[in-house]
Amino acid sequence: MNSSVSARLNADLLDDKYAQWCEDPHSVEPTWAAFFEGFELGAAQSRKKEESSSTAAVPAATPVSVSSTPDMDLAFYGRVVSLVYNFRTLGHTQAAINPLEDEPEWNPRLSLDQYGFTETDMDREASNPWFRNGETMKLRDMVAALQSTYSDKIGFEFMHIHNTAVRHWVRERIEKHALNKGFAAERKVKSLRWLLEAEVFENFIGKKFLGEKRFSIEGGEGTMVVLNAILESCPSNGVLEIEMGMAHRGRLNVLANFVRKSLTTILYEFTPNYVPDLVAGDGDVKYHLGYESVRELEDGTVRVSLAANPSHLEAVNAVVEGKARARQRILGDDGAKTDRTQVLPILLHGDAAFAGQGSVAEVLNLSQLPGYRTGGTIHLIINNQIGFTTSPADARSSSYATDVARMIDAPILHVNGEEPMELYWAAQFALEFRQKFGRDIVIDMYCYRRQGHNEADQAAFTQPIIAKKIAARQPFGQMYKKRLVDDGTLTQPQADQVEQTIWDTLEAGYQKMIELTEAGDRTVFSGSTAIAQPEYSHAPVPTGIDREKFQHIGKVLTSIPDGFHLNPTLAKRFIPRRIEALASGGPIDWAFAESLAMGSLLMEGNPVRLSGQDCRRGTFSQRHAVFYDYETRERHIPLEQVSADQAKFCVYNSFLSEFAVLGFDYGYSLGYPSMLTLWEAQFGDFSNGAQVIIDQFISSAESKWQTPSDLVMLLPHGYEGMGPEHSSARLERFLQLCAAQNLIVGNFTTPAQYFHALRRQKRRDFRKPLILMTPKSLLTRAEAVSQESDFLEGTCFQEVLPDIKIFSNPSDVSRVVFCSGKVFYDLVNHRQENNIEDAAIVRMEQLYPFHDEMVAAIISQYPNASQFVWCQEEPLNMGAWSYIFPRLEKVVGQKVRYAGRGQASSPAAGSKAQHYREQKALLAKAFEV
Repeated sequence: MNSSVSARLNADLLDDKYAQWCEDPHSVEPTWAAFFEGFELGAAQSRKKEESSSTAAVPAATPVSVSSTPDMDLAFYGRVVSLVYNFRTLGHTQAAINPLEDEPEWNPRLSLDQYGFTETDMDREASNPWFRNGETMKLRDMVAALQSTYSDKIGFEFMHIHNTAVRHWVRERIEKHALNKGFAAERKVKSLRWLLEAEVFENFIGKKFLGEKRFSIEGGEGTMVVLNAILESCPSNGVLEIEMGMAHRGRLNVLANFVRKSLTTILYEFTPNYVPDLVAGDGDVKYHLGYESVRELEDGTVRVSLAANPSHLEAVNAVVEGKARARQRILGDDGAKTDRTQVLPILLHGDAAFAGQGSVAEVLNLSQLPGYRTGGTIHLIINNQIGFTTSPADARSSSYATDVARMIDAPILHVNGEEPMELYWAAQFALEFRQKFGRDIVIDMYCYRRQGHNEADQAAFTQPIIAKKIAARQPFGQMYKKRLVDDGTLTQPQADQVEQTIWDTLEAGYQKMIELTEAGDRTVFSGSTAIAQPEYSHAPVPTGIDREKFQHIGKVLTSIPDGFHLNPTLAKRFIPRRIEALASGGPIDWAFAESLAMGSLLMEGNPVRLSGQDCRRGTFSQRHAVFYDYETRERHIPLEQVSADQAKFCVYNSFLSEFAVLGFDYGYSLGYPSMLTLWEAQFGDFSNGAQVIIDQFISSAESKWQTPSDLVMLLPHGYEGMGPEHSSARLERFLQLCAAQNLIVGNFTTPAQYFHALRRQKRRDFRKPLILMTPKSLLTRAEAVSQESDFLEGTCFQEVLPDIKIFSNPSDVSRVVFCSGKVFYDLVNHRQENNIEDAAIVRMEQLYPFHDEMVAAIISQYPNASQFVWCQEEPLNMGAWSYIFPRLEKVVGQKVRYAGRGQASSPAAGSKAQHYREQKALLAKAFEV
């Protein structure tokens, strides 16, 4: 076959492939897809240039023949295309990103032999339109350029990004950076100072407080270059605030040198006699504490806040995202103009935790969801290349610790942690990307731990080879200092002076701390951002509203816009039932009471946020906070129409997560104190998927860090014969967490109580999380309703409710049955059906804090009562029994009997028949002599 025929066949094949790609880009091999994508990009750029240079009308584009490019050796050109594509895709696998490796291993898939190139080919002219603007160069120069761009000190992962415009933007910035890797001396000197600040701080603490744990940043000092490079670029990029979260490694260094917490306070916290300067609570270890400050920069100020968090790695991430979104709302940073560019979340991770903790994937999944997105987060992974004592080979099944981030199309930059200028560029690139696209980005900084997990840990036990390498390695700050002296950026005296100035500052701070301590002066130890609040009080809070407001809100909730096609079921039953209740003064059910409470708060200036799985409709079809047009699915949200000057109402169906979403909403409650923030579990027992957030933040944060919250947790709870998984919200676990008035735990029986409790959250002068066992069957139970009068002025929440039965002679009452929640109605029915006249039923609506005075006042009405019973639906070892009986016995002065299910390892029976037998038995036991 002659060469002309061969060329024509190749051209025909190319055009066929191109036509196939135009019809379905996924139907051709990735190499061809990359080739055609670049061809179209080049053609589009060419057309754009032609159009801009001509004032004449431009005809419509005609179909292009790919093979029409003159003088093209298609086989050679195709191999060049494949080479460029694969360097972009795989170049990171052979990048020199590990400071502990002398030379990286070359990926055989990027070997020139793989593409059929010979030594003769290396001097051939090569080009393609989407690499360096189509510049023609020898193939050997192109290979060198590709290696310098994609296999140098940064390994780039971005070809997984589905959005073509985003992918091209990233590529252009990467290739532009490769052409200009020279950095100003000023930038180098600043980076040296940041590195030495970190290094000298650790050395100083190590010498002054020998043996004290500090979880040093040694080996990962490049962290400070990344953080400071981001910070100094914030004003020019429109960032006013940074919300940060990180684990304990390097936290003290970040607090001292980045957030700028008081140095005297940090040093004082290392002294053996340190006692937290808190108004109440237990405090926490110094490397869990948070802080916030305002950093003064040359071209503006930036508020920097580092969230307090426990040792549960990655748990704080969702909390930070929630705080960031709350701050965005307060600053008006959620509008069309700023679109969340003014408040920047930054999360620092360890490599083992980023790969190992499922909460990381959950929080990443929040990033683009309407109710939870924060305009993108910059993730910095301090890649120690080890997790405590576990090597990556034992810690993950993926190639990189960062692979989970690929699921949200986040660009990933693997950066050598001992290359400050590359870290500097990566930090500024990350901020620019985040500001432009509102998406997450990951900087994976490869480094090491010089001290092991902590200063007392001996890494050589399990990692002897790496430990020897590190021990023989000069500290990075000293290495970079020598580098700058050698290249003439600084003289040796200038470099030494930078270091000496830092040491002198630390020494002066230490001496000041000693002097103040000896003088007994604690006034300067102000390194806490604790929020003091008044003591808890049982005092009633007036939460009733006037009738005009009640009726107005009710009418808004039952008004449907003209032309809106409401679902027939809602149109026939839901809305008419509410309209009738408004007209007749009741009955008001649970969901209606909830909407009335929210509407009243909105009118009074308190924003409301409700989020959770399927919470717009409600798990039990009870809420319908959002109406959907039956024909168009257009939305109508009544609570957005309460008044012209109302506060903001937000209701979001969350994705299928408890950990991340509860953490997010908790963080939101911290950042926006005036907002009523509610999280609803689809079923109460689902909350155990967020147990770390409950244990480490919601129940204990006020005591540890003095950060109050009034988040409301709604946990559907009640024994309806639905089996073990959807009966119990694990009331006992919350009660076990209760101490020092840290929580409010309730199990209410009436809609009005729920109404008043929600309003009370925003009308007290202190803030406490409210944990509610919310009903299931009571949502529609005819007796579980309230009347209009129960909501009006003069009414309030009652922590204990007396019997609804009016006894003609209270002295005849010989038995008092205490209970909470749904079982109350079962007890009332049992008493009525069996004509029991000598037993009173008292409801403990608020279980914690326990209002013993109110209990005593109620039972004093029954002077001859000699038998006291606690009745619950839950098994003996669950529910409120273990918590409540010693408190009740203290009030009544005698033993309290138990009526309920026996001990069990499972919350409820799986059989409905068995459930009803057990329920009948426990009701009878409550009244038996």
